[in-house]
Amino acid sequence: MVYQATYDETEAAEIIAEHEALEGPLLPILHGIQARFGHVPEAAVRQIAAALNLTRAEVHGVVTFYHDFHKEPRGRHILKVCRAEACQAAGSDGIADAIEKALGIGFGETTPDGQVTLEAVYCLGLCAAAPSAMLDRRIVGRLSEAKVGALVEEARL
Repeated sequence: MVYQATYDETEAAEIIAEHEALEGPLLPILHGIQARFGHVPEAAVRQIAAALNLTRAEVHGVVTFYHDFHKEPRGRHILKVCRAEACQAAGSDGIADAIEKALGIGFGETTPDGQVTLEAVYCLGLCAAAPSAMLDRRIVGRLSEAKVGALVEEARL
């Protein structure tokens, strides 16, 4: 699927149709919607609820229960920086500051061009190689302020 930020009801209907015959189709549909549009907009909640004969509250409840679903658009790339104690002890505060400065945004924000969303996480399971981050699904360990520029440039591609 190709990411696009603008919601299209016809494309959403295709995603719903692709999964609605499955047993328990709601999660696969939500994943498909988010993969295509970068988030699960309210219009999709209504459309999914109608297609699956669920209430909007039931669909909304699932979207808000799982932290990986988002109701607002996010960047094409997600950069997660570990802020847990092990990474902090290894210098992640300086790394985080350098990343914020390089991107021109704070944690929880998206660059104005929609390319990168910066998120704080509290463990990537890479304590032995701290400080660490994750760009999309690729983990990067042993980060240094010198490596921040390359990581940010990769995120902007």
